[in-house]
Amino acid sequence: MIVDLPATSTAAISKKLVRMRSDTGSMALSRVLTLIVVVDEDEAESAIATANDASRQHPCRIIVVVTGNKRGAARLDGQIRVGGDAGASEVVVLRLYGPLASHGRAVVTPLLLADSPIVAWWPTASPKVPSQDPIGLMAQRRVTDASHSSGSPRTALKRYADAYAHGDSDLAWSRITLWRGLLAAALDQPPYEQVTAATVVAGGDSPSGELLAGWLAVRLKCPVSLARSRNRSGIISVRLERASGTVDLVRPQDGNTATLSQPAQPDRTIALPHRGDAECLADELRRLDADEVYADALTKGLAKVTLSRQTASEAVKAGRAPSVAEAARTAQRLRRAARAGGSSTMIDRPMPPKADDPGQVKKAATRKLAAAKKDRAGGSS
Repeated sequence: MIVDLPATSTAAISKKLVRMRSDTGSMALSRVLTLIVVVDEDEAESAIATANDASRQHPCRIIVVVTGNKRGAARLDGQIRVGGDAGASEVVVLRLYGPLASHGRAVVTPLLLADSPIVAWWPTASPKVPSQDPIGLMAQRRVTDASHSSGSPRTALKRYADAYAHGDSDLAWSRITLWRGLLAAALDQPPYEQVTAATVVAGGDSPSGELLAGWLAVRLKCPVSLARSRNRSGIISVRLERASGTVDLVRPQDGNTATLSQPAQPDRTIALPHRGDAECLADELRRLDADEVYADALTKGLAKVTLSRQTASEAVKAGRAPSVAEAARTAQRLRRAARAGGSSTMIDRPMPPKADDPGQVKKAATRKLAAAKKDRAGGSS
């Protein structure tokens, strides 16, 4: 259900919320936080859809602040969404015009859930210092998205690093959660050797590649270089060099499956899907304390990463990065072997009797005893 309240006030919106709660039941009693979304008109619907999806894991009140034309008279247009139009939340959309567009905090404050945490999210452009923004000052967590910042990703991340405050985070960091988990799991197996060097191959417009390289630099305490692939390719591969050989994790640009290769172990294909904004935002809403690992990667790790002058293909030729084509061939071979092995197993391997089934166990023992007697009889003849 969507209710429009043109040329309204926060008091009128609050009263309407109370009436709707009375009509529909206790729709807001299970809300665990207030999510404030600051966005422009062009991206408002997309941001609302993402927030609705994320709220299915974290029911909340979503307040969307849409900054309109700052010229003309001050005006507030409100909209309330509940039920199927609001996911597991209630959505309040505030469109601010004229001088009111510069006073989002004052408009938002009366609509906050009492005694609940506040998370601020800027889906596109964000303030230079999120923690000093009027809405950012209200929030325990402040979530930005460096992939939508103007300029290069490194410039945007450097700006966030200089202005970092406890509670800051970025969706570019959440997008590499699966990469970090797989690499950590690979190094948590023998041989437990020191990584001597690492190379990350990622698109020139990928802040996630920058953060992944920064995380490796801090955690592994070894030289880390970043080779550029073409824009919009995301993270392509990571190579970790050790005395016994290299650990290679490769995912083609258009794939959701990666190939993991490491010495003395068989090659494996592993699910490594591209993460959507809703999934990443849900991760950020899961914790309300400071993310120290992100802080280290941002403020300490990025400065230690060497931006290679080699392109992705040149890094492969130089032996500093794994080949995507070779990884694709390996993945295809593993899939063929898995299909062949799976069909053979289903045909040739009989189902063993259940250990807790006395009847089956007794029958098996009787068959073995009869076979043994027959063998002895044949030997005596």
